[in-house]
Formats: sequence, structure tokens, C-alpha cells
Amino acid sequence: MTPTQSALIVPVPEAEEAVAPHRASLDTAASWGVPAHVTVLYPFLPPGRIDDEALARVAGAVAAVPRFAMTLRSVRWFGDAVVWLAPEPGEPFRELTAAVWRRFPETPPYGGAHPDSTPHLTIGHDAPRPLLERAADAVTAHLPIRAAVGSVSLIVGSPEPDSWRAVAEFPLGDGGRTPREL
Repeated sequence: MTPTQSALIVPVPEAEEAVAPHRASLDTAASWGVPAHVTVLYPFLPPGRIDDEALARVAGAVAAVPRFAMTLRSVRWFGDAVVWLAPEPGEPFRELTAAVWRRFPETPPYGGAHPDSTPHLTIGHDAPRPLLERAADAVTAHLPIRAAVGSVSLIVGSPEPDSWRAVAEFPLGDGGRTPREL
């Protein structure tokens, strides 16, 4: 299957145990193979436009932000439709998004729908509120979740089951001049 979309994300494997059972039925991206994550920039470039020059620009942007530790401490809501975990601190994620977006101004966060996007790890969305509330309660029992953030992953795929995969990883804060190919 040929990828049709790309995204820059910070995978959070430390959260998988808590959120995976809920994301499996409440977050479409999970069925596509997208891991638990905090989005840096989506949608990113069409996969056919990702070349060595684009990879170098991403690497430079990401390397400008120092590595950091984060904690997922609380469950929050976007209205009644989306339940999510709030990474603390949120500012380094905003810095990552801004740094990449400055280098790729044609790729605003969420296609421009949420240009001042809130860093978050989605648990579920667009399901009946009682289902989302049960997921929120279950995930809360696992909090806090701590993670070290040392890189951003470039993932590509299509809105099809199990189609997304990581294709490059960009280190934070160590001058990572070239991405590590996966």
C-alpha cells in the first residue's frame, strides 16, 4: 500500500499499557497502526515530497529543541467529543511544532484547523460520552506516566488498517544533523 499522508510525532511507548485498550476501539489512528503519541505536526508533507532536503530541514528544526522529560498527569477533554492526556510541560511540544512549521509554512498544524494546537495524547474521540468517560476513568488509574523525550518520528501511511510506519527518527537537542533511518 502506498502511503498518502505523513506526520511528525513523539511516540510515548510508556503510555501504551494504559491507553492501548481504549485507543483500539476509540481512536481510528490506532487501527491504522499509529502508536500512542503527542503530535508535533500533522498533516506533514505528502510522502512523495519527502526528500533528503526535507529530512535535513526537519532534523535542524528538531535539534534546536533540547531533550526533556514529561509527565502525563491528567485526563482532559476537548468538548464532549475527545478525551486526552495532557503532557506536562506542554511548552517543549509547542516549540517543536513551531520550529518545524517555520521551516514548512505550507504545513500548518491540523491543516490550519487548530494553528495554536494544544499538545495532547488522544485516548479516544467521536464516541458516545459514556464510553469516553469509562476510558478516562480507566486511564486515570495509571497516572502519572513519565517519559523522556529524546526524538521525533516521521511516520507515513494511509487511512487504512495497519498502514502507518516510522521511516525516520530525529534526535532533539544534540545537533542531530541527519535523521536516523529506520
